[in-house]
Amino acid sequence: MKKTFCNNFIPSKAEEEAAKRSNTPFQVTRELVEIRDLYPAPTNPWQIKKVVTDADIITGKLVLSHHEVVEYIFRYWTLEMCNYVESGNRVLVVIWDVGDESSPVRHQSENIYLELGAQDTNTLGWMDVARNSAVNPNDEVGMSLLDYGDVCFLI
Repeated sequence: MKKTFCNNFIPSKAEEEAAKRSNTPFQVTRELVEIRDLYPAPTNPWQIKKVVTDADIITGKLVLSHHEVVEYIFRYWTLEMCNYVESGNRVLVVIWDVGDESSPVRHQSENIYLELGAQDTNTLGWMDVARNSAVNPNDEVGMSLLDYGDVCFLI
């Protein structure tokens, strides 16, 4: 099922009364919901592509756009997992470095995660991959979701 955000612009009666009591304006909220997927999933598994910068290697974090995460990662996760990330929590993931196709390397630690970033972005922590692989600035990194929770990197 596809995930999308539903914005709540019109308050319910209870929300309206609560805002009056607290003397604060009503805050527009958004909620992640599942909708029927009208279009098939992408056939190219390497939909997310990034050119690595110095900052990505130094900080050990890749910034992913909201669109990339919702379309190519959240689409395959459960609604509970998506809401967990969207509420500001980290989800630990597994990254497979398949740069050398004959011997892929599995990375899993507390430094490898997906979390909500600033200004409607998400952050993929990849400190172990950035430090242990031969990743250099201006390299292109492609990402694909292999399984529920596994993110696969092509370096």
